[in-house]
Amino acid sequence: MWQDLKRIAALAWPVLIGQLAVIAFGVMDTAMVGRASAFDLASLALGGSIYITVYVGLMGILVALSPIAAQLYGAGERIAIGEEVRQTFWLALFLAVPGFLVLSHPQFILRLSEATPELEARATAYLHILAYGLPAAMLFRVYSSLSTAVAQPRIVMMIQVTGLALKVPLNLALIYGVDRFGIPALGSTGCAIATTAINWVSCGLGLLLMARHPKLREFGVFTKFCWPQWQAIRALLKLGVPMGLSYLIEVTAYSFMAIFIARLGDVTLAGHQIAANLGALMYMLPMSIGIATATLTAQAIGSRDYKAAQLVGRRGVELAGTLGLVVALLMWLGRPLVLAAYTSDPLVAAVTAPLLTIVAFYHIFDALQVNAVFVLRAWKVAVVPTVIYAVSLWGVGLGGGYVLGFDIGGLSPAWLHGATGFWAANSASVAVAAIGLLMYLRWVVHVKGAATSVANAQA
Repeated sequence: MWQDLKRIAALAWPVLIGQLAVIAFGVMDTAMVGRASAFDLASLALGGSIYITVYVGLMGILVALSPIAAQLYGAGERIAIGEEVRQTFWLALFLAVPGFLVLSHPQFILRLSEATPELEARATAYLHILAYGLPAAMLFRVYSSLSTAVAQPRIVMMIQVTGLALKVPLNLALIYGVDRFGIPALGSTGCAIATTAINWVSCGLGLLLMARHPKLREFGVFTKFCWPQWQAIRALLKLGVPMGLSYLIEVTAYSFMAIFIARLGDVTLAGHQIAANLGALMYMLPMSIGIATATLTAQAIGSRDYKAAQLVGRRGVELAGTLGLVVALLMWLGRPLVLAAYTSDPLVAAVTAPLLTIVAFYHIFDALQVNAVFVLRAWKVAVVPTVIYAVSLWGVGLGGGYVLGFDIGGLSPAWLHGATGFWAANSASVAVAAIGLLMYLRWVVHVKGAATSVANAQA
């Protein structure tokens, strides 16, 4: 038991630091822009929700490289890993094209928010700039997936921390302006410029390390050129599309919540943005454990040690659930400090305060569901989890939130009107997802274990 936990922790902590650096981008954008103006914060929330929807949906397809490469690594097939990476590069470039087009022409999505023309124009400018950083973000995801799959998350972490170090001065200069150098205060637009620049820096560093780092060079990614091989890309898509859909379902449950909450005004949307940002920050710990657990599980599967795969998967879920309880309690106790750190606007604070209690509750189930789904992906199981996500997050969460938040039918109690209703339904949906995924994971492991026993008996 302790040996498994040590192995998970050894991989999880650099993933956690790297993911905290990434989420710190959003935290800094929210905190810095929030102190500039509520209008800029609302445009950040609206534009950011659309960008995340596009990026995460496409990125989720590329994450299919992780379980594939991890199983190949466990089987000792190094050259095959390099070929999979080259094909994933092609897939990343293909996927970046529709993503760029959507971000460059987001008006059809923005209209769903019924935002003011001024807010829609600012969010559009934000997305236009981020569109030029999307290809770099997609290519970096290939590098990140490979490094994590072969248990080298520290080299990913170093790039992510470097990006954070660059983000701080760029944000200060571009959000608030620097009169000495003639840089105007750009608000949320400045965040987009900083993010796009850092995306390209991170992409360049990732490609350089993939070619030069001794732990990655052995896969020979750049030793030869090859054109797209549709059979290999089809195999990536077979696993990646349902994975991407599950990511898309998860993120759209939140992004459309932001779009609907935008109808309630800038102040309410700003309060929602703080709660969402905090929830994303807390999510990083269980997600890091999930990534580490999935890597070890997939490597054990590749080496045909199915018993070890089952054990390490279970340990990861147990660890994430325990830490989820601890983090939720600490966040709930520290609500006044959180509010003070995020906003000085009393109206925004009044909207945010009840949401923080709900965020603490839903984090417990969020920790369980993310680890269950990562372990399932390690087994290359992705279709049923996607269905579970669709029913729970879209049906219970987004649909239920719409009914409660806007008091459809007149049955919603007053305290659940507005953003509180959306977040209450979202918490219920995450609980449903966690229960469904854990039950399905138990069934999958039982089936795999039974199949292994039969195979061993026949041998």
